Amino acid sequence: MKVRTWLAAGVLAWAWAVQAAGYAVVDAVQAPAWVERNEQRQPLAPGMELRNHDRLVTGPGARAIVQLADGSAVKLGENTRMGVNALGRKEGGVFTAALDVAAGAFRFTTDIFQKHLQRRAVNVRAGTLTAGVRGTDLWGKSDGERDLVCLLEGRIVVSHPQGEAAELSEPLQYYAAAKGQAPGPVTMVDRTELAVWASHTELQDGVATLKRGGRWAVALTTADSQAAALDVYDRAVASGHAPKIRPVRAGEEPYRYEVLVGQIATEAQAKLLAERLARELELAAPRAVRR
Repeated sequence: MKVRTWLAAGVLAWAWAVQAAGYAVVDAVQAPAWVERNEQRQPLAPGMELRNHDRLVTGPGARAIVQLADGSAVKLGENTRMGVNALGRKEGGVFTAALDVAAGAFRFTTDIFQKHLQRRAVNVRAGTLTAGVRGTDLWGKSDGERDLVCLLEGRIVVSHPQGEAAELSEPLQYYAAAKGQAPGPVTMVDRTELAVWASHTELQDGVATLKRGGRWAVALTTADSQAAALDVYDRAVASGHAPKIRPVRAGEEPYRYEVLVGQIATEAQAKLLAERLARELELAAPRAVRR
């Protein structure tokens, strides 16, 4: 009993910490990825708090994970566009969110300890399909051919403007609608095909992951002038990365300006990203550094 009490207290404390940090916080990014806010686009970065009406955009080969205040997470695959709306809490402490995936693949998943402790009213839309979440795990995709939502665990009710709402209550059930057509019947997917679908939203091996708490960075350049540093900074931003400029000074020498892309999970990943950005940004010698 004491162990259970301690565990429950720890989980609740963690939940309050997430809530205090924001209703939706970027946890991990495999670039290129951006957030569009107030008609401006900026690179997506770990620790960034999302706001209502933000739109997340991932590029080719990209991945992103957003942590929600109810303990759930949304994983985005490449070439995905997702709008974030209705973030908040209503009467009774019920967490609310509406996630609108206009294109691409996503996975909505809930921490095993959180799904029984948090009350929420969350809707996830994949194109024309809308799923009401009930403490569950689901995968979905919207592309040029069809919209699809697949249940991995729990229960969801999925609706479509041209069809009746369908309840999915068994793992591997999915509901799909071809573009411009009414949805078909609820169908089962085999685990082999599901594994392929799931791979489209999981973080990739052999790719640099920017993650909250990451202790490594790539030093893109150390420039003699602010103008030169800003040139590299702007090129990195345009490529979907989130750089920072840090003034450095040695003794009586004038300030120089180091341009960093940080919060990388491991040294090995930082070295991989240094090699990639050397090619993409045509830089002489980016290097992995400890933050």
